[in-house]
Amino acid sequence: MKQPVSSVALHHALDKDWRSPKGWRSLSAVNHTTVGRRFIVAALVFFMIGGVLAMLLRAQLATSGNAFLDSDAYNQVFTMHGTVMMFLFAIPMLEGFSFYLLPKMLGARDLAFPRLGAYGWWCYLAGGLILVAAMVLGLAPDSGWFMYTPLSGPTYRPGINSDIWLIGVTFAEISAICGAVELIATILKLRAPGMGLNRMPIFAWYMLVTAGMILVGFPPLILGSILLEVERAFGWPFFDVMRGGDPLLWQHLFWLFGHPEVYIIFLPAAGMVSTMIPVFAQRPLAGYVWVVGSVAAVGFLSFGLWVHHMFTVGIPQLSVLFFSAASMLVTVPTAVQFFAWIATLWSGDTRFRLPMLYLAGFLAVFVTGGLTGVMLALVPFNWQAHDTHFVVAHLHYVLTGGMVFPLLAAACYWMPHITGRMPSGRTGTTAFWLIFVGFNLTFLPMHLTGLVGMPRRIYTYPPDAGWDTLNLLSSLGAFIQAMGFLVFVLDMFLHGRAGRRAPRNPWNAGTLEWAMPVPPPSYNFASLPDVQGREPLWDNPVLGVELAGGRHWLGKSAPGQRQTLSVDMLSGIPRSVVQLPGPSWLPFYAAIATGVFFVCVLFKLYMVALAGAVAALLIFLRWAWQNGTREDPGAIEAAPEIMLPPHFAATSAPGWWGMACSLAANAALFASLLFGYLFLWTMAPNWPPPAWITISPIWGTLAACVPLATAAAVRAACGANYRGRRRACSAWFLAGSAAGVIAVLAVVMVAGPLPPATSHAYVSTSLILLCYAGLHLAVTSILAFYLALRCRAGYISPIRALEPAVLRMWSDYTAMTAVAVMATLYGLPWVFS
Repeated sequence: MKQPVSSVALHHALDKDWRSPKGWRSLSAVNHTTVGRRFIVAALVFFMIGGVLAMLLRAQLATSGNAFLDSDAYNQVFTMHGTVMMFLFAIPMLEGFSFYLLPKMLGARDLAFPRLGAYGWWCYLAGGLILVAAMVLGLAPDSGWFMYTPLSGPTYRPGINSDIWLIGVTFAEISAICGAVELIATILKLRAPGMGLNRMPIFAWYMLVTAGMILVGFPPLILGSILLEVERAFGWPFFDVMRGGDPLLWQHLFWLFGHPEVYIIFLPAAGMVSTMIPVFAQRPLAGYVWVVGSVAAVGFLSFGLWVHHMFTVGIPQLSVLFFSAASMLVTVPTAVQFFAWIATLWSGDTRFRLPMLYLAGFLAVFVTGGLTGVMLALVPFNWQAHDTHFVVAHLHYVLTGGMVFPLLAAACYWMPHITGRMPSGRTGTTAFWLIFVGFNLTFLPMHLTGLVGMPRRIYTYPPDAGWDTLNLLSSLGAFIQAMGFLVFVLDMFLHGRAGRRAPRNPWNAGTLEWAMPVPPPSYNFASLPDVQGREPLWDNPVLGVELAGGRHWLGKSAPGQRQTLSVDMLSGIPRSVVQLPGPSWLPFYAAIATGVFFVCVLFKLYMVALAGAVAALLIFLRWAWQNGTREDPGAIEAAPEIMLPPHFAATSAPGWWGMACSLAANAALFASLLFGYLFLWTMAPNWPPPAWITISPIWGTLAACVPLATAAAVRAACGANYRGRRRACSAWFLAGSAAGVIAVLAVVMVAGPLPPATSHAYVSTSLILLCYAGLHLAVTSILAFYLALRCRAGYISPIRALEPAVLRMWSDYTAMTAVAVMATLYGLPWVFS
């Protein structure tokens, strides 16, 4: 597929279209390389902050009776340490690596939704700054990174500290949801031609499962944070036993997130391991299909383990047996991955370079953490070790061994790609041994202190407890480990700027990210590769030269446009040309408006918060209005004699998948809300309330039926558009918008006669369900009106039908959830009456 343009001219033309602005204007950049690097740098800064907090904890516990920190300061420090490491370091760092690497590995020029990724970055940064600023001001949360109720409730924590955690973490988690949507759409649709699912790089499989887990696992915690903040701010009881609530509801919602979170952290790191080990063994990964299946199994089983953390709270014995068995069962697919790694090393010609040293450390440390995990899955042992330092040691062996060691290996491995320079073998080896020895010296003794009875979350202990020697060893190890991390960071920084220049593909890897110059150009590939196997560079060693010469897909520049390919999800056959947006300030403005909303909620400025929410909505609508064209586009030359439509004129476009993923996360939140309602109904004390609440059947029927009419109107609009009837299409959208307004009014009328929400959890949970339905109906009405305007403006046609299809998905979902809400509110009282 030769092109008549020179490689140099093609490079300059593509770089002109793809490069990010310079100076302060670079804040508007949306390129995945820039955004990924920003995630990595910010997460590294938060990691160092969390490390300093860990040093403070170990300094306090080094000796008995220590007065270095008082109880209040210690509570703030250990809460912020866990919060920073779990929410501000682990997931953002892994998402940053994924943002940077996946388009390059998949043979694409960018992520599916560049502006969404930039918006996620700003949300993550703002949420993190809220938490860190609170710590600097002495207002850090102090109820633990798990925020158990009732200790985090208004009775025992009346100040603003807990609100800061709830607001800051929820704000930051928006970033994780955005990243998951971005990654799934990219992996499924923006791959190189010929890269079917059976040829995807193994890291893409890991991230696909991880992103799906984020969509399902994060909404329960978001819901729990919303409920707890509403209880603290307005007095609506959800966790107050005296008014029909139950503090165990918080634990269920938290650990519905918390235990999948462990595997959300582990799987991307394991994906890095599965990517690097074949390179240093110089042979393909053994058991590729088995590894993919085991990753999917881990993702599925991880959602059946949350009660693993609640064995001591009074769970029924049958449930305890089930979750204990599930906790041990998850080790089977994890072991499959370990055996695949060992088989790959055993059968290959292993080269023991610096990244391989960290991988060996990972294998040793994580196996130890896995064995103690099996011990904690046994209920009798769990009862004895629960809330002791044994659990702290297990947690750090699994998370640090399962995430940090692979991450350090990945930093060494991909450093030449990011900076164009090689890491230092000698200094890197020194850093490894300091980290490895320090880590084991820190956490191995904690198993023993836990077994002899030292509780976790205590700020001091008596001299006669017999824990001084082990705690002193742990503190000494922590400082050795900190020195190792400091050496590692300095080594990366210095050699990243002045180290030996790296050749292209210095490790002789087979994946596509090495088929480009290092550091990478702004557009990744001058032409998009035609993939014939799982290791493209091993299959064709001169592939990089061919791509630079524009000999493959999209080998011509399109002035003023950013183009990449969308493929069939299963086969990898090209289906359309995706035209991506360039730099924009809108993600920044949207994040500021979102931040105004959260900060004003924090300080109880609810009218200003409402204004921030409206501003964010208007910015998002402006963002969406910029997409598309008012004329039906022609086909685009993707390769000589091969013409493809633009993505908004093709079926199953990335935008369709983006909405599908967003609704999956939304459905997980709704399912968690129904779970909470049913849990309180069946398990909470003081249920049912003294008198049943009567809901008007007339308004309830309208609230269930009118959303169906809204969805029907949207579907009629889509049908009119398909037949080319623009005026009818616009009219149906307007009808759908009006029906949405009526549905919102019906929901308000259902809620009107209810007693005060502060009276009982039955009322507050019913109102939350109605608020959920009403909010979705209001959004449906706004979007239908927006598409009516788009239709009149000429942005919608039978060919340009992506936006109506997306709204149809949303309106159908909204109608189904509205019916489910009304069925729940009417059905349960009828069943239990």
